[in-house]
Amino acid sequence: MRDNSTEIRKVQKTGGATYIVSLPKDWVEENRIKPGDGLAIRRLEDASLQIIPPGTREKKTAAEAKIGISQGDDPYKIARKVISLYLVGYNVIHIVSETKITPIQREVIKNYVREKLVGAELIADSPSEMTIQVLLSYPELSVKDALRRMFLIASSMQKEAISALEKLDRGAAEEVIRLDDEVDRFSMYVIRQIKLAVQDPRSIKEIGLRNARDCLGYRLIVKSVERIADHAALIAEKVKLINKPLDKEVLRGIVNMSAFANALVEKSVLALFKEDYDIAEGIIVEKERAKSMEEKVAKLALEIPREDSINVRLITESLRRIAEYSSDIAEIVLNLTVGESTG
Repeated sequence: MRDNSTEIRKVQKTGGATYIVSLPKDWVEENRIKPGDGLAIRRLEDASLQIIPPGTREKKTAAEAKIGISQGDDPYKIARKVISLYLVGYNVIHIVSETKITPIQREVIKNYVREKLVGAELIADSPSEMTIQVLLSYPELSVKDALRRMFLIASSMQKEAISALEKLDRGAAEEVIRLDDEVDRFSMYVIRQIKLAVQDPRSIKEIGLRNARDCLGYRLIVKSVERIADHAALIAEKVKLINKPLDKEVLRGIVNMSAFANALVEKSVLALFKEDYDIAEGIIVEKERAKSMEEKVAKLALEIPREDSINVRLITESLRRIAEYSSDIAEIVLNLTVGESTG
């Protein structure tokens, strides 16, 4: 019986205690397997077995890429290409100029490597060539560890943005905006690891996940955490536009809404890492309160100067979106844990 790549082969017993299954002839020939060769057999979570031909089970090459540039090339375009190569899994990236790398090109590339690429270092720098190498390996920073850091930074950003609003502290608001780059750094690292795992499913456990479903779920969660951080940064941007202390009732409404949204963020972290279906379900129900809290503050804001009222509405809109992104994370947790919850 055959269905595309699936074959049913009977198990045979030899020698009284040994079970054997024959291998497909075309697969043996395709992988150039000879009698006496060793095959790696790995037991997977779903109780199936993975058979790995010789020569492929330890094949982990330091993939290299080269970017050819000229002095007239936009430095930010070059930097974006470096990021793209990093995300798809290249470990060594050579940037080579036909003449010389200009000072502005060099500075932008260095800044991008330092500020945006976790685990990447500039290991060679000459007038016409720069070489970037990714030095961080899976065990040093798993996907879950990197995501935890993203959650912590994003949650802290939201709290600090509201604190800056209460004190009208523009310096603190600027610091919140700067932290958004930190979230982006870890985001790109996680995306890189997940893409590598998708290309080589054998490495899924090495990055700290269990299966392909986890890879998809965590990729979506990373995007939601990024957006939470983006909205915290947007709140900080609006804080910089407010010149006078807000009406006490309006401020109290914003602070209460922020505490509610941040609690949902923290619950979504708990639900994810505890793999708790019930906590995730509760978040989805609770998030509906964010809309009514936003409407309440909007009514209060009608009594304050128009410019401040607009900024208040934008701040509460961002807080509502943070609550909604927490709910999005909770929905993904439901999908990742539904099997366990019905067990």
